[in-house]
Amino acid sequence: MAEIEIGVYKSGRQAYGFDDIAIVPSRRTRDPEDVDISWEIDAYQFGLPLMGSAMDGVISPATAIELGRLGGLGVLNLEGLWTRYEDPTRLFDEIVELDDEKATARMQEMYSEPVKLELVTERIRQMKEAGIITAASVTPQKTAAFAPAILAAELDLLVIQGTVVSAEHVSKTSEPLNLKRFIREFEIPWSWGAVPPTRRACTSCAPERSACSSASARATPAPRGACSASASPRPPPSPMWPAPACATSTRPASTST
Repeated sequence: MAEIEIGVYKSGRQAYGFDDIAIVPSRRTRDPEDVDISWEIDAYQFGLPLMGSAMDGVISPATAIELGRLGGLGVLNLEGLWTRYEDPTRLFDEIVELDDEKATARMQEMYSEPVKLELVTERIRQMKEAGIITAASVTPQKTAAFAPAILAAELDLLVIQGTVVSAEHVSKTSEPLNLKRFIREFEIPWSWGAVPPTRRACTSCAPERSACSSASARATPAPRGACSASASPRPPPSPMWPAPACATSTRPASTST
């Protein structure tokens, strides 16, 4: 398949969503019982090829628990309302009822509440106590600050997400995340990637790697279509409503509903 030039010496391959594909029966069919849809990240195996996006409108601790029991993986947004408020349920109810003209301003007010690191640890432990594989996301700017709380809660998988993520970020105003050093020191498996709203590609790394590669030595790519980025409610694009995380893959993956 021909590659598409993205810019800045980067290229990609066309990805397809469910709306782009029609399933046509062929001469041979296969019994569903003979099909293995399981997939792996690092040492963790999943029976359902579904990964819940790290958005407040998609994954709550309860949703992640239920998805994990079904065999999938839900990624909790550690910079969302669940780590800013003890009980944000009423805020989600309010968001659903907001007019489009008022939604962004009101949500900016909600997200102005600081993240509480004790809630980061509490939410992760809540999911772990249910006996599921736990995953959560942070942005590069918050990764180092959140790391102690994440490790204290014994998170299984960490997703570092952002609109643009690179191995080495340069800044004159703040101390950037040194990704190469971080992956040598961090004790749990993690993944990172630039995550546009609809089409995306992710990169996976094992914790002991000194440099990031397209796939870690111990990680097996997830099947295509394992990402989920459908949310309701979903407000207009805003820095306060992070882009979704997706499954680790060495090839571009498309969103699914």
